[in-house]
Parts: sequence; structure tokens; C-alpha cells
Amino acid sequence: MRSGAKCTVDALKDAGVKTLFGLPGGTVLDLFDELARAPLEFFLVRHEQGATHMADGYARATGKPGCCIVTSGPGATNAVTGLATANMDGIPVVCIAGQVPSHMIGNDAFQEADTVGITRAVTKHNYLVKNADDLPRIIAEAFEIATTGRPGPVLVDIPKDVQRQMTSATFSGKPERRGYKPVYEGNSKQIAKLAAAINTARKPVILAGAGVIAAGASAELTALARKAKIPVTTTLLGLGGFPDTDPLALRMPGMHGSVAANRAISTCDLLISVGARFDDRVTGKVSEFAPNAIIAHIDIDPSAIAKSVRVDIPVIGHAKSILKELIPQIVAQPRKEWLTQVHGWQKEAPFTYDTKEPRILAQYAIEQIYEVTKGDAIITTDVGQHQMWAAHFFKYTQPRSFISSGGLGTMGFGLPAAIGAKAGCRDRNVIAISGDGSIQMNFQELVVAVEHDLPIVVVIMNNGYLGMVRQWQEMFYKKEYSAVRLDQNLRARNEKLKDKPQGYLPDFVKMAEAHGAAGLRVTEKREVAPALRKALAMKRPVVIECITKPDDNVYPMVPPGASLSEMVQGLA
Repeated sequence: MRSGAKCTVDALKDAGVKTLFGLPGGTVLDLFDELARAPLEFFLVRHEQGATHMADGYARATGKPGCCIVTSGPGATNAVTGLATANMDGIPVVCIAGQVPSHMIGNDAFQEADTVGITRAVTKHNYLVKNADDLPRIIAEAFEIATTGRPGPVLVDIPKDVQRQMTSATFSGKPERRGYKPVYEGNSKQIAKLAAAINTARKPVILAGAGVIAAGASAELTALARKAKIPVTTTLLGLGGFPDTDPLALRMPGMHGSVAANRAISTCDLLISVGARFDDRVTGKVSEFAPNAIIAHIDIDPSAIAKSVRVDIPVIGHAKSILKELIPQIVAQPRKEWLTQVHGWQKEAPFTYDTKEPRILAQYAIEQIYEVTKGDAIITTDVGQHQMWAAHFFKYTQPRSFISSGGLGTMGFGLPAAIGAKAGCRDRNVIAISGDGSIQMNFQELVVAVEHDLPIVVVIMNNGYLGMVRQWQEMFYKKEYSAVRLDQNLRARNEKLKDKPQGYLPDFVKMAEAHGAAGLRVTEKREVAPALRKALAMKRPVVIECITKPDDNVYPMVPPGASLSEMVQGLA
């Protein structure tokens, strides 16, 4: 006989969990009592959102499911943003939540919330456990559901009395849940139809998404592209699924995509989507997306097919197995005319910036990160201008090397995700790129990296603004700037608060030091590379604050509601 709490911890171990992120509270004290004796590395976070983002970052970097534990009520509701982030991007996370005793549910007990109801829309599946006898099976099912099909987060809500119940129940074997049978093998007729379309296409393009990385299909995708000489554009979350340094790489498509990628999509006669869900930031105006193309869509999630755009050749299944069956049916051909046109676009309009600008530009700083690390680093980002520049100016050649919140666009994601990534990949350089807006949303988690001696480097692009919002207000709201200024000097100048203190508020260097990390500030271009080299050599958590140009914009940009062919190129 063992308690429900012991069942839970044993089931986590049986599922292969070695690393756990979380924060204790009243309804999970029995679980934490068992964790105190368990052979698991536990990371005590400072906010439950940090726990879910760390589990998420761990999963994206390692390919293994991330796991976190939170208490009931505010503990669970604080975790919602992280669960929604993982759900939108298809990341396998299992969240264990405490709940008030069963007989108190529905009575507005202290720290009670309808966690199952609240999280139903932001998880792949969730459970309210009613009997300790069910715990071994439910935990095993949770990991099976989180990691199979299109991955996603699963929440298991365990009342306090269930944690204390005694049971002799065990579970072994492969979990099977009625009605849940993901399709892995693609339909051979559909694969043959796709092969015929590729062999007869004159201007094909591959659109590679996060599904390539989730399926471990990067090698197969690369083999297909090189054999058939097909240019490849990778979505934000697909970065690294096809090497950016390959001549066939068109880089990222969409709102802030490359000119070459957007023109290729607008011109192609066959678009092959592999594990991409045709997000609105990729498609632009849907009615004018790939207007001349037959559209093929390889995806393990049937609900993704034709959800946003018409699909002519659907192939449902696991990308890796489908590509393996597809490649032998492909006829190698040069496609010289098409590649000459594509290479012309690449040469004409690469990602670029004003190299003569004397002030630090975020693009320059990110280029320096690439040069100093020689491209060998896991990059995590927050959300905003720096996120797009990190996609543009760091070349990703390996899967699981770019970690960012794509679908939900969650500010505050980058730092805890970097901690999770480093916890799972101790031998890799992990660099979090953030902005002065995003970094303040979960800065408190820096202390977790210090406590666990995780030498991450956090690079803050401080432009004194909520940069992407400021850019939109400049471009689409007649420069009516509202609630976007963060820098105190800007506030003093613009709001005439001359009696207010000047200088860096907040002072990120002092904040880093207060959390036990090292802090560096660079204000000139010549200081950026030496600061990065110094930070990497210190082998401890380091925050580098780059004081960047305040009013720089991300280009190219497709205006909202416009087609990909209507992009504003800017300097590009």
C-alpha cells in the first residue's frame, strides 16, 4: 500500500522524469513531502508562470516532456499562461496541480478554483483525479497524450484527500485511451500523389514548420529539398529544421519574413507544407496566399488540414515516416530556372540594417552573438522586435536551437525558457535575447539560474520602448504614441517631469547583481563582442544590457490584412 502522493511521484519516475519545476502550497504539501525523498532534480521557481515556461523550454530543447507542479487556486491560475503558450505551439508538458479536498470542491474553499474548467481551453487534455486507484494509470496516460500525435500540455488536478488515500494500484504497459489513436503512417496513395506533383512542378516551395522538429524529421526534410532542388522557407518555430546556411534556405516567411520567401510563396506552382499550421502571421491575406499553387499539407493533426487555407493534397501522419516513404519516389532534377529566380531575390533583398548607424542596433548585437558563439548556441527569446531580429540575424542550422513563444506571443517567456533549456542541455551555450519590456515580466526567475549554477547569458535590448507596439503606432496610428515609453529619460523629456530621477530605471545591472548574477552594460558597438566573450567565459548567470537605438523598426513587414506580395521592404 502507498499513498496517492507516493503513487504520483513513482509514476513521474516511471515516465522518465528527472527534472521538475514548481512551487509548493497547501494542497500539494503531501506531494512535496514525497519529492523530498525522490531522486528528482527540483527547481523552486518564484512564480508558477515561470514553472510552466521552464518546463516548456526544457521540452523544446531536449525533445522530452517537461514537467511542473503547482498548488491549487492562484498557483494553478498563474500556470495558465504557460499552459496556453505550450498548447498553441504543440509542446509536451505535464502539469501536476493540487486541489482542495474532494468534499470541499464547489464550496468556495480557500484557494479553490475550477482548474479543470479553466484549463480545458488551453491544454490538450486534463484530468480531475477522484480516486488514488486511478493515479498510476492517469499519470501514464498524461505523458502518452502529451508526447504523441500533435504534442501538447496535459494537466492532472489531484485533490488533497486523493493524495492521502492509500492504494495498492499499479500500472504497466502502454496506455490506451478510447478514441485517442493518432495516425502515424501516411496514406500511400496520397504520398504517391504528392510525389507526382513534386516531379511535375516547375516552381515548388517547401514550407517547414514546428512539426518537422517535433517529428525529428530535419534530416529527411533536408534530403528531400536537396534531392529535388526545392527552396525551403521555415516558419518562426520551424527555424533550425532546415539549415539557414543552405543555398536553398529562403529563411522565414510571413509578416516579418524574407523578401525571397514571400515572393517564392506568391509565385510557386506547388507549396508543400510540412508540419506548419498556416498561422495568420505566415499567410497574410488568406485569399491571396500562394494564389498560383497546388497546396500539399503533411501534418499529424487532422484538424490542422484546411483549417486556414485550402489544401489540394492532404497527407495525414508523422512527418518523418511520410518523408521517408516520399523521398524514393522523387526524381532528382536541377530546376535551374526556378533556382536562378529565387537566388536573385535572395541576393537583391537579404535581411539587412544600417551598418553605418553609430549607436548599437539590436540587429548588430544579435549578429555579434552569432559570431562570438560561431552559431553554436540555443537561443531563447521573448516577444517583440528583438524576437524578429533574432530570427533574422542568427543563422540556425540545427533543430531545437531556437526557442520562442510563437502562437501565443508570450512576453516573459525567454528567461524561464532559457533556464529550462539549460537544465536539459548542460553542455550547450544558452542565450536569452529579450527586450526591456519583456524581461521585466519574469525577471525574478533569474535567481533560479543562480541557485542551480546554470550559466545562461541574458542579453537585454534596451531601447526604452515597448518596441513592436511603438512600431505599429508609428506605421498605422499616425505616430500617436500611447503607453509605450519605458525609459525614464524619455518620460522626462516627453512628459516634462524634470524633477524625476534620471538614469537607468530600472537598473538591469543592479537587478542582476541583486539576484546573485553578474551584470554588464554596453553603450557602444565596440563593447558588444567583448562583453559577450566575457559573459560566456564567466561560467555563471550573466545579464548584458545593450542600450540600443530607440526608434528602429523591423523590416520587411507585411501590413495587417495585406498579402505577402504587398510587403514593406524598408531597408531590405
